Amino acid sequence: MQLSPNFTLDEFIRSSTAASRGIDNTPGPAHLANLRTLAIRLEEVRALLGKPMPITSAYRSPALNAAVGGSSTSDHANGLAADFTSPRYGSVQKVCEAIAGSDIQFDQIIYEQKAGGVEWVHLGFGARMRRQVLSWSPSAGYVHGLKKLG
Repeated sequence: MQLSPNFTLDEFIRSSTAASRGIDNTPGPAHLANLRTLAIRLEEVRALLGKPMPITSAYRSPALNAAVGGSSTSDHANGLAADFTSPRYGSVQKVCEAIAGSDIQFDQIIYEQKAGGVEWVHLGFGARMRRQVLSWSPSAGYVHGLKKLG
């Protein structure tokens, strides 16, 4: 199902964790409506970047969110957040800087970083729309601003 010109439902619910653990990650009607909103908002980001943005995680059912260790207040569980990269645009930090420096409205952007150079953008569109800009790594936790964390 096409949610917007560049995003499909399949890419928003696909999860290797759900597949390997037999977790149903099918959204209900309210979550599906939120995923349509998410897709429209991500179209703004795609237009800003002018490049594709492969989605690595979007909707997470309660069981999937628990399985991946997600926060109980995560916008992923509501269908209002996505994790992605845009390698053709540039580094994850560069993508985060472009979004944070734009007039796109969002709740949180998080420059997420794990050991081994694994990085991604978390972009949430929750109800508060705080334009909160953070960086995160397992060793440093959450810090304000967009920073490369060790």
